[in-house]
Amino acid sequence: MDSYERKILKELRDNGRMTNQELSDRINLSPSPCLRRVRAMEESGLIVGYTTVIDQALLGKPVTLFVRIKLQQHNKRGVAEFERGIIESENVLACYLVSGEYDYLLHIIAEDLDAYEKFVRTELHNLPGVAGIDSGFAYGCIKPPSGLYVAGTSKPS
Repeated sequence: MDSYERKILKELRDNGRMTNQELSDRINLSPSPCLRRVRAMEESGLIVGYTTVIDQALLGKPVTLFVRIKLQQHNKRGVAEFERGIIESENVLACYLVSGEYDYLLHIIAEDLDAYEKFVRTELHNLPGVAGIDSGFAYGCIKPPSGLYVAGTSKPS
């Protein structure tokens, strides 16, 4: 990856809605080669997609929780069914397979703790193979997700 590609990634991370002309002006590269580089990074899979960051409080889901899940067994079918349920859940923003005492770490948002309790009782407890649930909530956010830092560019602000 060269310096132009690093600059493109940094600029698109900060504002994925800018036009190709704006992008090319910001990285000091003419529009055609800039667009070719963006398309090549999209086609290679380096740029996976573009997204919109939504204010979860204004959406009506101000509570952030991190939930560790332990499975009873790790057979292929049980794991697949559990993961399918997690993928289908609108309340789960992210799910990570982790090492240690627990198997998964979930990032969940909810309207309030009552809504989270309902989610646990109606969704999590009904997923196959769940042996343990350990929840913690965030009472503040110091550094929200803002995209990956790309070596060779300035750090995220």
